[in-house]
Amino acid sequence: MNKGEDLPEDRLFAARNIWLATVRPDGRPHLVPVWFVWVRERFYVCTAGQSVKAKNLIANPRASAALEDGDRPVIAEGRATILTQPYPDDVAAEFKRKYGWDIATDDGYDVLIEIVPERWPMRHR
Repeated sequence: MNKGEDLPEDRLFAARNIWLATVRPDGRPHLVPVWFVWVRERFYVCTAGQSVKAKNLIANPRASAALEDGDRPVIAEGRATILTQPYPDDVAAEFKRKYGWDIATDDGYDVLIEIVPERWPMRHR
């Protein structure tokens, strides 16, 4: 897929939550709804470094993300990177705009997960 090709950008910016799927070390899936932002054609999720999702992604960086709307599905598969502070300014600003949440000052959430989509199995506009 070419950059920006056929992406439902408006929905990726506006959606409040995504379902984030990671893989546990024993191979079992872990699926959780989380707040996210869409910046520079990447998903960003802020979480605790000791969370199941963060630990899973440290061991295996493969992840899937899906918007909540099952009637018009948008699903991405990609690789995750764990980022620590300082967080990118544009990402922190988008969390502040979208949720009123300053991720840079929330001590309980000490890592930022960046997911770069590699494949879009479903992207309904």
